[in-house]
Amino acid sequence: MSLKKRWNSKTPKFWKRVQQIAIVVGTVAGVIIAAPVALPAAVVTVATYVVTAGTVAATLSQLTVDDKKEEEIVNP
Repeated sequence: MSLKKRWNSKTPKFWKRVQQIAIVVGTVAGVIIAAPVALPAAVVTVATYVVTAGTVAATLSQLTVDDKKEEEIVNP
């Protein structure tokens, strides 16, 4: 299955929820990084890793598809 087709296919409910959580977590971490107050370097470093993890999780959850529905479409 091509990447474009996977991206545009319907995402299962569980993975949609994972995607939403990852986006929220990544956004909160981004706000911490961009905070106008001085924060300890460890907090900023952890927030950077959390932004990366949130981005990866959101992207990968977008690429999941329901195999049963794809099988029914391909092999009716």
